[in-house]
Amino acid sequence: MTEPEIIAALRLQAIPNIGDITAKKLISHCGSPMAVFKDKLHHLLKIEGIGQFTLKGLHDAMYLDEAESEYQFLSKENIVASYFMDEDYPTYLKHCVDGPILIFKKGNINLRERRIISVVGTRNITSYGTAFCEAFVEEIAPLDPILVSGFAYGVDIATQKAAMERGLQTVACLAHGLNQIYPKAHKKYVTQMERNGGFITEFWSSSKPDRENFLKRNRIIAGMSEATLVVESAEKGGSLVTADLANGYNREVFAAPGRCTDKYSRGCNDLIKRQKAHLLTSAADLIYHLGWELEEKKEKSPLQKQLFIDLDETENSVYSYLQLNGKQLLDTVALECKLPIFKTSSTLLNLEMKGLIRPLPGKLFEAI
Repeated sequence: MTEPEIIAALRLQAIPNIGDITAKKLISHCGSPMAVFKDKLHHLLKIEGIGQFTLKGLHDAMYLDEAESEYQFLSKENIVASYFMDEDYPTYLKHCVDGPILIFKKGNINLRERRIISVVGTRNITSYGTAFCEAFVEEIAPLDPILVSGFAYGVDIATQKAAMERGLQTVACLAHGLNQIYPKAHKKYVTQMERNGGFITEFWSSSKPDRENFLKRNRIIAGMSEATLVVESAEKGGSLVTADLANGYNREVFAAPGRCTDKYSRGCNDLIKRQKAHLLTSAADLIYHLGWELEEKKEKSPLQKQLFIDLDETENSVYSYLQLNGKQLLDTVALECKLPIFKTSSTLLNLEMKGLIRPLPGKLFEAI
């Protein structure tokens, strides 16, 4: 994209009454960002949903000055501006009607033809959540995915640190411009992040990490990924907003289950209960639901390492039976293991939560 076109796109971003959806509508009608400013006002007013209020300020020189100033900042800091129709714009985000017309990238980011997963959760991560993030990243590493998060305290940074330690590409979506880092305590990770991926934002250098920006940022985390995983969340929180956005984009959502008495598992448990997320206990669950395949040379990688390994006598009996006999009906498992139906059902649920079996249509179950 040429410098004049980038400046024109920045100018559209600067105008208060023109959001991303309206900007795309104008660009689609006119052919390019520059063409929007060359077209006559009465032509633009014929576009459905476009009125005088929307176009107020379209030719205000102040917004052109702001756009040119921001372009100079991007050039000086070697920040790449990706237009929503360019090849280097995140593929999945292109399909989101409210995706930004420009995103700004810094680091060593390569999103083309890659498996991309977003991992989100509470800032108040527990030891369980930390262990879950580290185990998930270790298990998924043989597929070499890109792990996206928000670079915040808690689940975000735990996931991104685990990704960097394993040489995986990780991308942080920020709620402010690329002239700053928030939280400041995470500045120590910037160099390694840029080496192993980098930073993405839609916000200009004048933007601060305000609350509304974090909510707006969440749609990029959800939109640029094939799937979103929520590791820990209270009953309310930004990670649940991200999960809702991912569902709205028809993406797969996964949640790590936890004890019903744990404050920071309630949000995840509720997502699973309301069928807004798949239950996930190991990376194998995500791989199965997304239909991902390992490369032949990596088939022996330990993808199915479990987070939970302690089995009681009944669980061991049922699990061993499924390992030996493959897919089986609930009634058959109960009969062969000499257990009542209610006991078999609860045992199968426990094994599923431990990541050792998975349910199949028709009341079938199989060992993973």
